Amino acid sequence: MRVQTYNQALLEMASASLAELARTGAGRAPRTQAQESHFLSLWLADSLKEKRFSRLVMEDLKGWVQQARTQGAGADLKGLLSRIVRHYSQAAREGLGARLMALLDDCEQAGWQRITEYALDGKARLASQGQASIVICAAELASALAGDELVAPLTLYVRGDEQQLARFAQCHGLLIGQGNKKQTRVKHHKGHLLMPANALPALALLAQERRI
Repeated sequence: MRVQTYNQALLEMASASLAELARTGAGRAPRTQAQESHFLSLWLADSLKEKRFSRLVMEDLKGWVQQARTQGAGADLKGLLSRIVRHYSQAAREGLGARLMALLDDCEQAGWQRITEYALDGKARLASQGQASIVICAAELASALAGDELVAPLTLYVRGDEQQLARFAQCHGLLIGQGNKKQTRVKHHKGHLLMPANALPALALLAQERRI
């Protein structure tokens, strides 16, 4: 029996929801954003009642349904589901160590401070005069990598444009956890979790679609 992972369940749910939106809208006048959000809100609510998808994504569904009820079209459920499909369909399971190094290179080339050579004891403070920065404890990085692979959970401490970070992550097939200010060891930074095989237990930081 195949055991479904959170990533697989999330991608299946998002893909099925967008397919249903497209199927029911075929041959009709284009829906407005408000109409799309209303349809998806009802579809996700029905999915909860009917247990259409894995229990792994039930809490996500509950949150999105509630968000749609309070925000209406502002919840942009279609945009959220599209971002999930786009990002999770590109997520890799192997070579995450090398992919992380490529992400760090991108951050550095974009003008971020890249700090991975120091151990973090207690809560560190970085004097960067507002410059974007990404910090990883040297000892944790060394123990989390085995060649090109990530073999243990690793926290990235980030201060900067999270959307830029999300775009870099998507480009390199990485799923990075959403920022947490409470679980940080660097002042004014958020902790972002990276897991072996991209096996985050919750929704990753997602890149917005860039508008020209």
